[in-house]
Amino acid sequence: MSAFRRLLAAALLVAAPVHSQDAARTDAGAMAAKIEQVRAAVEHPRAPNAPPLRTTFTDREMNAYLAVEGPSFLPDGIAAPRFAAGAGGRVTARALVDLNTVRLAPPGGFLNPLAVLSGAVEVVATGTIAADKGQGTAHFESGTIGGIPVPRTIVEQLLRFYTRTKERPQGFGLDSPFELPAGIRSVVVDAGRVTVTQ
Repeated sequence: MSAFRRLLAAALLVAAPVHSQDAARTDAGAMAAKIEQVRAAVEHPRAPNAPPLRTTFTDREMNAYLAVEGPSFLPDGIAAPRFAAGAGGRVTARALVDLNTVRLAPPGGFLNPLAVLSGAVEVVATGTIAADKGQGTAHFESGTIGGIPVPRTIVEQLLRFYTRTKERPQGFGLDSPFELPAGIRSVVVDAGRVTVTQ
């Protein structure tokens, strides 16, 4: 390899992470601007006969936003979250979850392989989201913790633990309807994108 090619290869290796970080910040900024647009629609009501306002978030924007801004608002014990939208309302969410921050009660007690898991492990959940007329519902399909398939009850324990608020101390449950925020009337999940309608 010539000296020029070695220099070029070295430059690309150094520049690639910077470019990737810049791209992530650009995508995160686009996501933040869209979130602000959704909020502004609530603060500045439109005429009753105005057409619906639709905002589309791509997987790339959402994941960049989670990577860049996530540490400022995600609960303790959750890291490296990723989201993938699929056709027909299917979503897959994954993150590193610190099991030491939440008490799981795996069925089968110590005979269950989950009983020996601790520390940060990857949690993956797949399901569908249906949202219309201002109400949404999440339906569970499958989940794994540390690569071990787990029943719905375990995933729901994690969901409830990490979505607790003062107003909702029990957190969100699977298959339980919840009110959509920011005046959102419906949500359509398609391959690589999520579109909300206000």
